[in-house]
Amino acid sequence: MTDYSLAFAPLVPWPWLAVLAVVAAAALGYAFFVRARGAVWRAAAAAGLLLAIANPLAVVEERKPLTDIGLLVIDESDSMKTGDRAERVDRAAVALRERLSREKDFELRIVRAGGGGGGQEGTRLFGALERALADVPRNRIAGVALLTDGQVHDAPKGDKDEIGRLNLPGPVHGVIAGARNEIDRRLVLEQAPGFAIVAKPQTMTIRVDEGTPPRGSTAARGEARVDIKRDGQPFRTVRVPVGTSVPVEFQLDKAGQTVFELEVEAGPRELTLENNRQVVVVNGVRDRLRVLLVTGEPHPGERTWRNLLKSDPSVDLVHFTILRPPEAQDFTPVNELSLIAFPIRELFEVKLSEFDLIIFDRYRRRDVLAIVYLDNIVRYVRKGGALLISVGPNFSAPNSLFNSPIGQIMPGVPTGQNFEQGFVPTLSDVGRRHPVTADLPGGEGSTPEWGRWFRHIDTEPRRGQVLMNGVGDRPLLLLDRVGEGRVAQLMSDQIWLWARGFDGGGPHAELLRRIAHWLMKEPELEENDLKARVRAGRVEIERRSLEPVTAPVIVAAPDGSTRDITLAETRGGRQTASFAPERSGLYRLSDGERSTLAAVGAVNPAESADVRATDTLLKPAADATGGAVVWLADGIPDVRRVKAGREMGGSAPGGRGWIGFKANGDYVVTGVAQTPLMPGLLTFLLCLGLLYVAWRQEGR
Repeated sequence: MTDYSLAFAPLVPWPWLAVLAVVAAAALGYAFFVRARGAVWRAAAAAGLLLAIANPLAVVEERKPLTDIGLLVIDESDSMKTGDRAERVDRAAVALRERLSREKDFELRIVRAGGGGGGQEGTRLFGALERALADVPRNRIAGVALLTDGQVHDAPKGDKDEIGRLNLPGPVHGVIAGARNEIDRRLVLEQAPGFAIVAKPQTMTIRVDEGTPPRGSTAARGEARVDIKRDGQPFRTVRVPVGTSVPVEFQLDKAGQTVFELEVEAGPRELTLENNRQVVVVNGVRDRLRVLLVTGEPHPGERTWRNLLKSDPSVDLVHFTILRPPEAQDFTPVNELSLIAFPIRELFEVKLSEFDLIIFDRYRRRDVLAIVYLDNIVRYVRKGGALLISVGPNFSAPNSLFNSPIGQIMPGVPTGQNFEQGFVPTLSDVGRRHPVTADLPGGEGSTPEWGRWFRHIDTEPRRGQVLMNGVGDRPLLLLDRVGEGRVAQLMSDQIWLWARGFDGGGPHAELLRRIAHWLMKEPELEENDLKARVRAGRVEIERRSLEPVTAPVIVAAPDGSTRDITLAETRGGRQTASFAPERSGLYRLSDGERSTLAAVGAVNPAESADVRATDTLLKPAADATGGAVVWLADGIPDVRRVKAGREMGGSAPGGRGWIGFKANGDYVVTGVAQTPLMPGLLTFLLCLGLLYVAWRQEGR
């Protein structure tokens, strides 16, 4: 291909040539003004001289045309599996490829994107488009056609700045597979907290959406039933008006992770049931813990309890030491008595349920707490409260706390025998597997490396578990579940010796912390439990049990497939295993008695949130680049090559649309030839001749 053009290569810089032209014009202007003979010939000579100095050239370029590059981006995301969308797109791709293959100087590239499932980020076709065009010059791009259902989650919005930053090639066309105005019931989670305080009201907002009803439809939208599960167990069923945002209130009953599963019943018309479900993972955190500590009489261990509880900034401690009964008459002046009266009714009746833990430390009945208040404590425990009893020498006496309504919820019965001798607390067989006492620092081996205690109140266990033993392997620490609550019984008042470091001390703070947290139902201290957590791309399984368990764990993947996993025994009553999940979603694990859930990756993928075909998301990009959005429902669009600056696509009323690919006409120059149009000698003779003619005219 050859191209001809005119160019100039002046013998002097252009500004000098301009000065010469001005001087010549002034002189010739004067000559014409005075009507001098030969002025015309002088003007011709000056023009020829200036043109010669400008040095005009005839330029002949040998050009090699470059092919224009067009792209077909084919969406292979999960939403394209709905109906016959994938088949329609494949047929359209074949037809477009065949049509464009007949174009000269045109190269068609096909990019397949979105096949990874989308995850939480959804279908990202524009990212794939940007990578595919990274090595293509912008002036060779003829256009892009996106073959998709329109659910493109990285499409630029209508903001001009955002579209400008993407530097999209033009034109960008959307070829939509699917039907207009599709109806599909889906559950939308509008708002849900990621963290929530235990036992405090929380709210999540949901909406059941079915899309825009067909124009002219008068059908009532009605209500839909939404079933909610909490940690795999039925929690609540609500009726939700279709298209209306509805708040759902809930409370967490434990710290740690709680998984809510919400599912709306199938609608009259469904494209998929995947978006009828939502999963909400809420991490429960405890507010400041309220602990009531009642000390029966002053003793060295009292300060240990107080220091331990006061050192925790998350604990609000209410502590009373009962020094004398209210009816005692010892002639003590009133101004020397305690400044604050013991608020019995307020603590043990009005605000009893507000406490997370009640501790009785060496308490004995002295007619301070009436029977009705002790009955309140029993009801408090049965309804989910926590009670810790640390006994002293008076536990076997008639005024013992055991000889009150509280005795019926104690796991140990006093035998009446007290041991006043040195002993080292040891772990029972159950205690070596129970999370409260397993792996306590220094507790390894048959004889723990702990300091001695010197008082042990004997008891006979009647229920619950014995975790620690004292003198003669008699029960020292007992735990029990009572109704919905829990009770712990420590049969000695000398744990303070560990706090003082006597005889090497012991893990008093860790032991008391674990006891308190077990009483308050912290998930990590459940003795018979199955847990799963996601770490470094793997699901780690841990099962704790007081008895060895050989049953495998059955793992149900989000797609319904199952597999058996055998756990290996480690230590402290734990069995562990791990596996690599194959896809994101909610995994269900069960060993027949226990079950748990594991949320891997995006449990509510954006890809399945809305599968209705739409042209709304691609329209801003198409409008900004001069492209068009057409529907395959109207037929496979026509393809045209269009010169730059003209309309690039559109939809014909009542017929199929068309899309245009720009004819850029780009090329590379392979050779250049330049020929002077005014050779020097010829130009000199011409100018000399013109001056001679002018001289002859003026000499007449």
